[in-house]
Amino acid sequence: MIRIDAVWLAVEPIDMRAGAERLLASVVQVFGAAQAHHGYVFANARSTRIKLLVHDGFGVWCAARRLNKGSFEWPHGPAAGTAPVTLTSDQFNALVLGLPWQRLEQLRRITRM
Repeated sequence: MIRIDAVWLAVEPIDMRAGAERLLASVVQVFGAAQAHHGYVFANARSTRIKLLVHDGFGVWCAARRLNKGSFEWPHGPAAGTAPVTLTSDQFNALVLGLPWQRLEQLRRITRM
């Protein structure tokens, strides 16, 4: 099992043909360095595919996921900005399932019947 202490969401879309080296170059450009045991999540422009790059302290792992229907919840437009977003483990788990990870706290409570 690969340990992931922090997960970062790269807001800018990336070409899904990018491999681990190109994703790593993007991480270094945005963050200055790839931190050990940190995961970095990227999406294509339509948010139908994501890639996760993880630095395990010795090398990097790259995983991909796509949705056959719909799209991943992803910040878009000028309101999203360009700064990376950090995700909790619950938010990351919801994201990879295609669930609305930005509204997890709202979804945990039932306020109307």
